[in-house]
Amino acid sequence: MALRRISVKSAQGVYKVIYGQGALSGAADEIHSLGESTGVFLLTSPRVAKHWLPKIAKALGEAHLRASIVFDDREAAKDLSTVETICRQLVRAGADRRAVMVALGGGVVGDVCGFVAASYLRGVRLVHIPTTLVAQVDSAIGGKTGVNLPEGKNLVGAFYPPRLVLADPATLATLPPREFRSGLYEVVKYGVIGDPRLFSFLEKTMPRLVRGDSAALNFIIPRCIAAKARVVSRDERESGLREILNFGHTFAHALEAATAYKRYLHGEAVGWGMIAAARLSERVHFLAPETAKRIEALTRSVGPLPALPSGKRDRLIEIMRSDKKTRAGALRFVVTRKIGSAETVGGIPPKAVLEVLQGLG
Repeated sequence: MALRRISVKSAQGVYKVIYGQGALSGAADEIHSLGESTGVFLLTSPRVAKHWLPKIAKALGEAHLRASIVFDDREAAKDLSTVETICRQLVRAGADRRAVMVALGGGVVGDVCGFVAASYLRGVRLVHIPTTLVAQVDSAIGGKTGVNLPEGKNLVGAFYPPRLVLADPATLATLPPREFRSGLYEVVKYGVIGDPRLFSFLEKTMPRLVRGDSAALNFIIPRCIAAKARVVSRDERESGLREILNFGHTFAHALEAATAYKRYLHGEAVGWGMIAAARLSERVHFLAPETAKRIEALTRSVGPLPALPSGKRDRLIEIMRSDKKTRAGALRFVVTRKIGSAETVGGIPPKAVLEVLQGLG
């Protein structure tokens, strides 16, 4: 298929997401088009480096690759100490304000590198090369960066858009099956919040997608990229509309924090979160019961989800109070009234949330 070029508007100008087989082969030319630089500094993780660093380094050769920095991309290591370590390595490698930083990897690599790029020397140019499904359809687009605190997920960060995103489906071939499935939960989210056609397509083709069917992937990935681009182009800094992209995420982030970021891949937590959000939407009479069942059935069709944490569910509500959508201590949730729409609401009684959490399993 021909390369797709999808534009995203940001406060710093329009940037392109280039998707398709062979997108990486043109990396040097695309980076050159961003303007003169003093070199490329590639940031990645050990697993991604094993599969892709030699190929990407070769593709970036003419763009003057100065250094490759490999760091731990476990969610549990996504913190301020990792940011400091990378920044100090950049200083030693001679990165200046005209450097280009390339984030090669999944969501954690993108979040950390994005925050480093926003902070180092008060900002250097950033390019994303997402190598996971969740990064290609979601996290590499839109400029949200951040790291975790013990009190919650992504509580320290910045809005910092990339100058370019290069997404090649070839990188998905090296993903472990569990990580690949993790990205499919985010794809389901896009169907729920704004794309009934995508939702129906997923209901019919999920077994093919789980097996990595290329034709199905080439339908869903650019469709999700375009959906994310439309939302963040209208609301870059999450002041309203962009909050719908967090469908299921208030529950998901609480589950991740409650298990010290060690039990769930992010998409798996989102899977549980979407089931909870659909049930909550039904519980407060926004969503028809049969529609809530469709959302749950599609979510579960992706694959088995890790067990929920033991202990009292009200602990999860305490963690949710640190969620970025909370206002004056009052919880707010992204809910849906029908497949293809979503909105953020407040005023949902904590008792209703607790009942939903107690009924999960």
